[in-house]
Parts: sequence; C-alpha cells; structure tokens
Amino acid sequence: MELLSGGEMIMRALKEEGVKMIFGYPGGAVLHIYDALYQQDAVEHILVRHEQAAVHAADGFARSTGEVGVALVTSGPGATNAITGIATAYMDSIPLVVISGNVPSHLIGSDAFQETDMIGCCRPIVKHSFLVRSIEEIPSVMKKAFHIAKTGRPGPVVVDVPKDMTAPTEKRAFEYPETVKLRSYTPALKGHSGQIRKALDLLLEAKRPVIYAGGGVVLGDASAELVALAKRLGYPVTNTLMGLGAFPGSDDQFIGMLGMHGFYEANQAMHQADVIFAVGARFDDRVTNNPKKFCPNARIIHIDIDPASIQKTVRHIEVPLVGPVQPVLADMVDMLSQMDV
Repeated sequence: MELLSGGEMIMRALKEEGVKMIFGYPGGAVLHIYDALYQQDAVEHILVRHEQAAVHAADGFARSTGEVGVALVTSGPGATNAITGIATAYMDSIPLVVISGNVPSHLIGSDAFQETDMIGCCRPIVKHSFLVRSIEEIPSVMKKAFHIAKTGRPGPVVVDVPKDMTAPTEKRAFEYPETVKLRSYTPALKGHSGQIRKALDLLLEAKRPVIYAGGGVVLGDASAELVALAKRLGYPVTNTLMGLGAFPGSDDQFIGMLGMHGFYEANQAMHQADVIFAVGARFDDRVTNNPKKFCPNARIIHIDIDPASIQKTVRHIEVPLVGPVQPVLADMVDMLSQMDV
C-alpha cells in the first residue's frame, strides 16, 4: 500500500474524484498542499488574486460544467475571505468543495496567529463541514465531502485542514474508498408514485394553471422533461431568474419571468391561478413578496429535492413532492401517458 503525506492524499483524492482544475491562493497554512500540487500534473491550479475570487471562480466552473468546483484557501483571513463565495453557492445550490488551511492541531483554540474557527463561521452556509483530525481520515473525509456536495440538493462543503495534517515528513498508507456511507444523509432518488398521481390529478382538474420553474430545473438538467410535460398539458410556463433557460423563451406557452423584476403578465397569471405547479423553486421573497398573500386562491404542487425547502416560506402547499426534478418529471410524463385523458 502506498505511503503518502496528507498533502499528497488531498491531491490524490482530487484526482480520484476526476477534478481537473482548482482555484486558489497560497498561504502559510496550505504550503504543504501546494508543494504536493506542484509535484503532480493531473490537477491544474488557477491562481487568483483574492480568496473570494477563488471561490467565485470555482462556483462559476461548477455552474458551467455541472462538476464540483474546488477552491483552496489558507487559514484566518484567507478562510474568511471565502465566506461570500460559499454563501452564494449555498443559496444557489452549487456543488463546491472548499479546502481551507488551519493552524497546527495543537494550537487550535489558543487564538494562534491567523486562527479562525472556519467550521463555526460556515455552519449556517454549508451543507456540511469537516475538521481533519488525523492524516489517516483524509481519504474518507474527501470522499464524503464530494459525495455530499453533489448529491441531494447540491451545495458547498468545507474541509478544514490543520497544517500538521499535511506535513511531508508524516506519511501514512493511502487507500481511497470506492463508496461512502453516511447514516444520517440519505437524499431521495425519485419521487413517491402516490404523490405524483395526486399532482397529476390536481393539474388535470385545473382551470387556470401555471407551471412555475425554478433553478432546480436547470441544476437538475431537467429542461427536456419540463418541456415534454408542459407540451403534454398545454399549460403556460413562467420561471425565476435562476430558472432562466429551463423552458424556451420563444415558445408560445412561455409567459416570461415572474417576480419583482419579472413580467406583469406572468405575475398576474400566477396571482389569478387556481393551481400552481412549482418545479425546483424556493418561493423566495423576490417572487412572493408577502408569502401569506401569495397566490391566495391557488392550490400548490411543489417538487423539490430538499424536503426542508417545501413549506419553508409559502405554507399552503397541497401536494409536496420530494425528489430530484428530472426523474420526477419523467415519471409524471410516463404516468400521464398511461392515464385516460
């Protein structure tokens, strides 16, 4: 079994995850990782001029490729500079792994030079965060970080690495796990068939329906399924800013973007609707304004991969449907084709 330093383990883990490019800015706490980066050529490093730019660049990379974006930042001010980019990725459900350096393990909690509680700072704006406590756990931590970032509702994961965990003088056996088991993390892989049938029954009863598409359609690569269902139903479609591109803007069924910066027609259609079919949307305040007065006469169907997003702001959801948007819409198209309508 191969012996590697912690820094080499991190680079090997990135290679195993298929990462071709990372964005970062060097600092003392991550110099050992940069040394390991220099010794290999599988992963390209893009040097930025500020840690905030590194995370935003990784975010843009993830949005444009569909892959997990990776940023590498140092401890203290380097880590705190990354906060805005991490929060952006969290709000927009973008898969990121942010590797931050930290002071040596024995100095954590002692107010050491450039020590920041990165785990505490990021707690409200990440899917999960890890503090590496031993060199041996680096492979499993990296595997878990990538798994969490890209499954379920995508989002950022922070891996905080004390400097002594990456020292080149400390080598351990390296074996990268093929799978990962997280007892408390089991995202839904498809929607419940009973709820899908309820949603279709409600849609078919509608007199003034509107399909409301959010960023989850784009992130879930479900545009084709949305178009197929909308065409089968013949219902008007609106979308959010994050949902732009989810449905063809030139299509006759498209009524424009809704919300504060959207089209009057789209907002009126939503307000007068008797059934709203929300797909991968989070009912944010730029769309709803006062949630209690939002679409007061509408019965609402809400598909979302994250159960915590359903009834988070708008409470009167009649048919909640938890699952990835693409397979749920595909199942709806299939079930609709089997119904006598």
